[in-house]
Amino acid sequence: MLKHFHKTSIISVYVFVMLLSAPWIMAQGSIGSKDSLEYYYGQALTFRHQNKISMAMEALDKAAKLSEEKEDIKALLDTFHKMALLYLELDNRETTIFYWDRAGVLLKDIEYPYGEAVHKFIDGTLLYRSGNNFQALSLLDEAKKLTNDKNLLNNMLLAEANIFLNIEKFDNASTNYYALLVNSDEFERAYLATLANLGLATMYDKQGKYGDSAKHAESALQLAQQNSFFREVLTANDFLARTYEKIGDYEKSLGYNKNLTQIKDSLFGIEKVKLEAKTANKIRFDQQSKTIGDLQAKNEELSASANRSEITAILTSAFLTIISILAVSLYRNNQIKLKTNDLLQTKNTELEQARDAAVSAMEAKSNFLSTVTHELRTPLYAVTGLTHLLLDENPAEHQKEHLKSLKFSGDYLLNFINDILQINKIDADKLEPLNIEFKLKKVLTDVIDSLQQNAKENDIKVVLDYDNNIPLNLLGDPLKISQVFMNLVGNALKFTKGGQVSVLARLKERSEDNATIHFEVSDNGIGISEQQQKNIFDSFEQGSIQINREYGGTGLGLTIVKSLLGLFKSSIHLKSKLGEGSTFYFELDLKVDETASLDEIPFELTVEDFEFEGLHILVVEDNKINQVITKKMLAKKGITCDIANNGNEAIDAAKNNEYACILMDIHMPGISGTEATVQIRKFNPDIPIIALTAISMEDSLDEFYAAGCNAVVTKPFKPEVFYQKIGENVFKTNLSDKV
Repeated sequence: MLKHFHKTSIISVYVFVMLLSAPWIMAQGSIGSKDSLEYYYGQALTFRHQNKISMAMEALDKAAKLSEEKEDIKALLDTFHKMALLYLELDNRETTIFYWDRAGVLLKDIEYPYGEAVHKFIDGTLLYRSGNNFQALSLLDEAKKLTNDKNLLNNMLLAEANIFLNIEKFDNASTNYYALLVNSDEFERAYLATLANLGLATMYDKQGKYGDSAKHAESALQLAQQNSFFREVLTANDFLARTYEKIGDYEKSLGYNKNLTQIKDSLFGIEKVKLEAKTANKIRFDQQSKTIGDLQAKNEELSASANRSEITAILTSAFLTIISILAVSLYRNNQIKLKTNDLLQTKNTELEQARDAAVSAMEAKSNFLSTVTHELRTPLYAVTGLTHLLLDENPAEHQKEHLKSLKFSGDYLLNFINDILQINKIDADKLEPLNIEFKLKKVLTDVIDSLQQNAKENDIKVVLDYDNNIPLNLLGDPLKISQVFMNLVGNALKFTKGGQVSVLARLKERSEDNATIHFEVSDNGIGISEQQQKNIFDSFEQGSIQINREYGGTGLGLTIVKSLLGLFKSSIHLKSKLGEGSTFYFELDLKVDETASLDEIPFELTVEDFEFEGLHILVVEDNKINQVITKKMLAKKGITCDIANNGNEAIDAAKNNEYACILMDIHMPGISGTEATVQIRKFNPDIPIIALTAISMEDSLDEFYAAGCNAVVTKPFKPEVFYQKIGENVFKTNLSDKV
């Protein structure tokens, strides 16, 4: 007797998918020659495993027609059972019942234990799906007594395992699943092992054993990929994304979420659902049309015998059948619309979940980089600081070469860290372009002047070709624009020997308050091949390993340029030939500031303007090596200092002594430098406080200023920047008077 069934929320999604996938029983016998029943059954099985449902339906439809031609009742019954299971997988309740009933009618007229076993198996599956676990187990037990077919028994074993898992009889479920891992099934060995691995993964997940759960899900994914079990590939990726998120491995979770997004459309697209529904309706309509045709044939026979009453009954029956078909068709169309809407809603939900997982992974990545940066910058401060001090102490000539190499390595490592952080900040949407007044020609000139030393070392001439029609005062972000040109010109210098690097700026369009400017950076260096140009803007990409080894560098410069220009809604382009050089070009739309002063700034602060001799300051630093380095750097300028080892000592020292300024380390044991600054500001709002920190993220800098810091210096710092910040904050009043 068929039990009522419906969707239920108490069954987990993975067990639900396995139950839909598992009950596919091969007919007794092996795969036969083409156009035989065994051939069509084998085709249907292969297509079903590969989620090609419409092709599986068509193969079974051919099997049904062949069974009728041969008048093979058992084969037709087997085919109806397979169709019922296939429509059950599509969650098509009505058509499942249609074929299950047709198989049941045939079973009444023949003695066929195998067919009865499959019939009970389907009924048990329906009971399980409706939440009647114990009734389902009872039916499965009855079915097992009717057959010794290995494939059917293996599928029953899997169904029982899923039911045991649902009612949390984990020992029973585990026994069945592990037995299926080593099954020797003739038709579905790999498929059953895949589903058994998914079952074990779900079981261990329920028990909180996420490591074992991930291991079996990985095994399931490997088997599914090897055998093109597309539905199981999707299930395993989804499961692994969630499991690694629970474990805390966000990189792996994000990877599986990306896999999930890429394959989901191909497996469960709206067009695919429509195609499968169309194929299902066509095959069922053909079956019903055949029934009507049989009735019409019988009607003609009765007409010949003048049996009018029977003719009337047949016509009435045919009429009612046609009306039923029309009603079913209307119902099915409505169901298709509902399912399509449900599918769209489900996909939207899944995409939102994937987006949230990606955001979580990105936040974890940012936090990781922030922590690693601080841990790297702190010892790097000691390396660069000590190197600077040793170079200033007149080392022997043979020592200078080693010290310069050490300084170069420290600077290289620092630039590498800064490049990675720059990309991370752009990826995390933590950078926004400023909109301040600046002079473009001065920005370009400053960039070229800062790189002139590198150019001279390589016998390169750097030329600026600047269009004087470009408005003098523009609004934009001069720092990010200078970063773009530092990377582009620096790149050109690195790959050019004894040649010329040209920087071009041309006014392309001008309106009342806008200017579109075309930029080019050209060189006559080694050039870039067409193949290498495809990947040249990718991270850590310099064209080839040989180029990386010969010229050095991180391969992040052009990635940063591309990302920074993206903030301005611009894009970088490249023209290049091997051996002839390269030209990078782009355009920027900038606002024109007509109200700004046309005069140059008459006075700029430099380190030489400050007389540091006699200053006494407080250095707050918990690292002993950093204390020594900072103290020696101050002593070189005639500055004396007191040392505070933590925030509490800093507060006490600031209360009891007079200092020209305070150099405040941020990360210390006890109270942090930020908290110490807040406390000092309560009794001394005027003393300059300069934060020394290994953190360079903008959101952290805002926190320091909010606490009361006057300036922030990021470690490791260049000595001239260090002295400049002290001078600006200690002598700014005098310098303002001087100006």
